[in-house]
Amino acid sequence: MPLIIPEDFPAFEFLKQYAFIMGTQRAIQQDIRPLEILIFNLMPLKIETENQILSLLANSPLQINLTFLSTSSYVGKNTPKSHLDRFYVNFKDIKHTSFDGAIVTGAPVENLAFEEVKYWNEVCEIMDYLKCHCTSTIYLCWGAMAGLYHFYGVDKILLNKKVFGVFEHYIVNADLILSGLSEIITIPHSRYATIDEQCIEALHNVKVLLKGDISGITMLKDEKDFFVLGHPEYVKDTLYLEYKRDIEKGINIQKPYNYFDKHDKPILSWRSNSSLLFINWLNFSVYQDTPFLL
Repeated sequence: MPLIIPEDFPAFEFLKQYAFIMGTQRAIQQDIRPLEILIFNLMPLKIETENQILSLLANSPLQINLTFLSTSSYVGKNTPKSHLDRFYVNFKDIKHTSFDGAIVTGAPVENLAFEEVKYWNEVCEIMDYLKCHCTSTIYLCWGAMAGLYHFYGVDKILLNKKVFGVFEHYIVNADLILSGLSEIITIPHSRYATIDEQCIEALHNVKVLLKGDISGITMLKDEKDFFVLGHPEYVKDTLYLEYKRDIEKGINIQKPYNYFDKHDKPILSWRSNSSLLFINWLNFSVYQDTPFLL
């Protein structure tokens, strides 16, 4: 069954090349209750992030309705206002609604203390809401750090050098979300911070799922939610475009690790595991546990 998105949504034409999608008008003719998935998009280039995440959700055998959420306390300037007005809601619009699943993206604010982020109070309110009104949530990169800090007091640690590239990870604890994934799992990272791993070890209700020798603890789980410090949603050229952007800004940045071939062309080595990760999440953590009636 397909991902349901309006025919005039920017990702519609992009996804037609890669996935099974269905327009809203056709979907309402099917007698199926779709999964209701909320995407809390904190990235400045929201359309690019939409394309990345939706391409991972679109090949699930489950029918999915999407709601896109943005902050009202801060409105970025990198996404057209017409797009936000047409496709996004604010928290006041959904605070009395429940969702089967949610995804909280990263944000380019990791060098700031959490409390210094302009929309931090709103993010905390939304994360508390998700704990009570959502069957399972995936937090990505800064979103994962924010969730671990808010719920468990795990602080982030700024690094001297950016964790930047495609890193190998091994499974620390088995979980259904990892079913069928390779023993060595590659995930892109692009961050200037990490988490306090000693603090993680002291938590009894948070389980480490993935860890890398270079990238450190990368994926964790509590009783229902997942925290991923990397970017499994990235497409092939995302790291290249970030690298090019930083070079043009005069930033002294190393080439993304384990990403280019000998001809300096990007290699997409993580996509199959990333796709299965999100499909497993939808199946085992959302569909199998969510009530039929929301």
